[in-house]
Amino acid sequence: MIPQSFKDILSNGQSLYQIIALLIFFSFFIALLWYVFSKPKKYYEDQAELPLDDDEKNQQL
Repeated sequence: MIPQSFKDILSNGQSLYQIIALLIFFSFFIALLWYVFSKPKKYYEDQAELPLDDDEKNQQL
């Protein structure tokens, strides 16, 4: 059965939990995207170089 209106969707208690779960997942996904794209590119370049920097420092000691 395809629900015809928003009232039909909310009439079943189970579907309310599905809507809430979808909203939580969607908001988490959007927040994660915002967090990743808000960091400057230099931050990720520095993080990518960390394993290589440790090797160079250990060789100099």
